[in-house]
Amino acid sequence: MKTQQYDINAVRSIDHHPAMRDLVDLLCHRTGNINRDFFQAEVAYFLSLVPSSMRTSINSPERGIIPVNTYSIALATSGFGKGYSVSLLEEIINDFRTEFSENIFPTIADKSLFDIAVDIAATKGTDENNEKAILESDFKKQGHAPFIFDSGTGPAVKQLRYKLLLSKIGAINFQMDEIGSNLQGNTEVINILLELYDLGRVKTKLVKNTNENERGLDLVGSTPANVLMFGTTSKLFDGSKTEDEFYSFLETGYARRCFFGMGKPEQFSASIDPKDVYNGLVSKNKNQILQSWKNKLASFADANFYNKTIDISEEVGIELVAYRLFCERLANEMPEHEVIRKAEISHRYFKAMKLAGVYAFLDKSSEITMQNLHQALRVAEESGDSFQKLLKRERNFVRLAKYIADSSGTLTHADLVEDLPYYPSSTTPRREIMDLAMAWGVSNHVVIKKNVISGVDFFSGSTLQETDLKKLIFSFSDHFATGYQPEKQSLDNLPKLLTAPGMHWCNHHFNDNHRSDDNIIEGFNMLVVDVDGTIPLEDVHDLMEEYTYITATTKRHTEECNRFRLILPSNYNLSLDKEDYRDFMKSFLLWLPFESDDAAEQRSKKWMTNENSQVTVHRGTSLIDVLPFIPKTKKNSEYVNSVADLGNLDHLERWFLNNMDIGNRNNNLLKFAMMLHDAGMGYDELSHKVKSLNDRSVSPLKKEEVEMTVLKSVAQKG
Repeated sequence: MKTQQYDINAVRSIDHHPAMRDLVDLLCHRTGNINRDFFQAEVAYFLSLVPSSMRTSINSPERGIIPVNTYSIALATSGFGKGYSVSLLEEIINDFRTEFSENIFPTIADKSLFDIAVDIAATKGTDENNEKAILESDFKKQGHAPFIFDSGTGPAVKQLRYKLLLSKIGAINFQMDEIGSNLQGNTEVINILLELYDLGRVKTKLVKNTNENERGLDLVGSTPANVLMFGTTSKLFDGSKTEDEFYSFLETGYARRCFFGMGKPEQFSASIDPKDVYNGLVSKNKNQILQSWKNKLASFADANFYNKTIDISEEVGIELVAYRLFCERLANEMPEHEVIRKAEISHRYFKAMKLAGVYAFLDKSSEITMQNLHQALRVAEESGDSFQKLLKRERNFVRLAKYIADSSGTLTHADLVEDLPYYPSSTTPRREIMDLAMAWGVSNHVVIKKNVISGVDFFSGSTLQETDLKKLIFSFSDHFATGYQPEKQSLDNLPKLLTAPGMHWCNHHFNDNHRSDDNIIEGFNMLVVDVDGTIPLEDVHDLMEEYTYITATTKRHTEECNRFRLILPSNYNLSLDKEDYRDFMKSFLLWLPFESDDAAEQRSKKWMTNENSQVTVHRGTSLIDVLPFIPKTKKNSEYVNSVADLGNLDHLERWFLNNMDIGNRNNNLLKFAMMLHDAGMGYDELSHKVKSLNDRSVSPLKKEEVEMTVLKSVAQKG
């Protein structure tokens, strides 16, 4: 039998329930946000308070009698309007809450105590009035039953539940603000609420019975619980114990039980008219919607709505099962290690069924309609989208890298331990997280430098900006020292500079346009070196074919002795001080496959133009990667060590050895051999150098292959 595909797109396109739509619209309007997910999680919780307090339940042929209740986790950045939106929703349900607490609850509770007393009296053969008096005394001893509470202890929650079991009305409503600050202080409460979600039941703890502390009746029943935990993402995801605790709760069961909402405040233009904003906030239409739902929810504080049971028809039940199977298929396709995601997806149907019960109650319907179910499924799907965002938390080493990059000045281990709760205080884990941060930075435009002074580690960092070939940095003047005009020009425009008569130019800008190292404005994106007869120009073109470059011959260039300038745009804009620039250029010059003028190590180095220059502009597949050359970085240390290991090789040999990857070894050896041959090297010396280079490669070719291919080709050339 062919598996029927569930049309999830149809669910995602259905209109929200009017209560969800109107209240979320109101919150978005009042807070100035267009992100709805955060508010949907809040509204789902507040709407659920009404039917669950009135002890509404769902009669599911598949699952039995299930209480209507909702758990929500809503997280947003600071300034989103979390507190304001919650206060507004509290105002909307306030009339219901007041009528319920002052009239409905005590009336139903009194009747419930009488009913229990009658049952006890019938069983024990005692007077029902005496039994009721005992129950009333026990009921009073349990204290006030708060409609909503924001913190507590495990025994207190169980005591509240016992009072609600006696009264047979009301719900346990836990509403915790600043989840990041309060999570660890309420772990006991949160664990009990985890157990209460499905059926409103929890195991009773056995305590010693004394005259001062008598055990109550062992009542069997259901007490629905609602949970809203909200707060800022920064406080919760602190990379330390609080964050670990939160994800532990998700894995334990809150992922499958909760609706999730992630919010981020909108960035508004400064040109918005304040009058328009004010008029929008005091809009009569929005005030009418607020009052309308306030009145409608208050109307449910009526004994006629107490203890309602909402049915699920066969058609709706089959649709719910189809959705469940669809979610389970998605979960089964996920990797086994994605435990939290699999749990959230495979159980969306259950929390959606409970929300559909809320919608049916608000519609005064005796059964969940197909529309109620689809409206609830849409919320569950959008909650799932928010949940995926929530799971994409940054690793601690990523946070560390970004923190160092965003910090001005240098930082020590002491600074990091004090500022970052997740930064280790012991040496080994500290070294591990720093190494990971540096490694992450290499591929994410972040550079972290480490400098050791008197045995103390100093760290600094920056976020690198990729080079725009239309904004290459240079300055030029007709004087060797003054009048250097700052420019940012396209690569294609540089030949105009290089062939201009009698001009001086640099790859930096200067304060007051005066060329000196003290006046350097840090920031460059071109590397410039002079090559004076150490290699033919066409060989450089061949070797640097992969990269974007410009070559320009100098006035002393001849056919016999090639003298030229090589200009390589870098992949990043860099800002280096005098010492770091010198070390940077030393590393870069070691990387080149030929010798060049080491005067390039000076930041204020200038070059002369040549109106007769032969200029070649080549656009390769990549820009020169400068990360290995930046001093005091992990990648530079690795590069310097690798060069030291190859210290007895010349520039050309080192170049080919570093580029001899598996798959192009033969071609590289042949290119190396041909360059030696063109330089006039004898066959015997050439053969020795080729074989030696091959032996030093990571995966050398067989000796016979080198002789029959590379050396044979050289011999045939003569």
